[in-house]
Amino acid sequence: MRAIAGLIAGIAICTQALALDFGSLSNADAGSGLKDALSQGTGVAVSKLGVENGFLGNDKVKIPLPDALKRVEGGLRLLGMQKQADELVTAMNRAAEQAVPEAKALLLGAVKSMSLQDAKGILTGGDTAATDYFRRTTSGQLTEKFLPIVTQATAKVGLAEKYNNLAGKGVQLGLVDAKQARIEQYVTQKTLDGLFLMIAEQEKAIRKDPLGAATGMARTVFGLIGK
Repeated sequence: MRAIAGLIAGIAICTQALALDFGSLSNADAGSGLKDALSQGTGVAVSKLGVENGFLGNDKVKIPLPDALKRVEGGLRLLGMQKQADELVTAMNRAAEQAVPEAKALLLGAVKSMSLQDAKGILTGGDTAATDYFRRTTSGQLTEKFLPIVTQATAKVGLAEKYNNLAGKGVQLGLVDAKQARIEQYVTQKTLDGLFLMIAEQEKAIRKDPLGAATGMARTVFGLIGK
C-alpha cells in the first residue's frame, strides 16, 4: 500500500511546493511530482483490488449479500438455495474486481484537473480530505464505468434475477432502500465504497508519516522543500 499512500503524499508535497517555495521549485516540477505519486498510487490501488480475490479475499471490502436478501437467507437455505447464495456473493465480488481497473484513468484525470485551491483544501483538511475530493469528483463517472461491467457479471447468476424481483416489490412496499432495488446498483455502490475505503486508510497513514510514502519525483519534490 506504500504507493497508494504516495498518492496522498504527492498531493501534500506539491501543494506545499506551490505555496511555500516558488524560488527553488517550478510549478512543472511540483506537477510532475504530483503526477508521479498519483501514477504509483492508482496503479497499486487497482492492482490490489482489481485482481482475483481483491474483494472476495479481503474482509474489509468483501461485498456481502444485500440486506434485503440477507433477511431471507435462512429461508433460502431451507429451500436448498445456499449454493446459489454463495454463487451470488462470489459473482458480486468478481464483478467488483473486474470493474475496479476502470478507476485508474478517471482518478488520474481528477488529479490533473485539480486546482491549487483544491490541493490546499486537501492539505489543510481532515484525515480523509483527499478521499473526499476523489469521491466528489469521480463517483458519477466511476458509476457509469462500473455499472455495465457489474450488470454483465451478475446477470449470469440466477439468484440475481430473483433478488431483483424481490427487491423491486420491496421498494414498492417501502421495505427495501431504492439504492438496493437491483443487484447491479448495489454491487456498483459497494465497489465504490471499497475503493474509497482503501484510499482513505492510506490517506490517514500518510498524514502520520509522509516521508515514508514519498517515492520517485514525489520524493525529490519533498527533498527540495525540506532543505
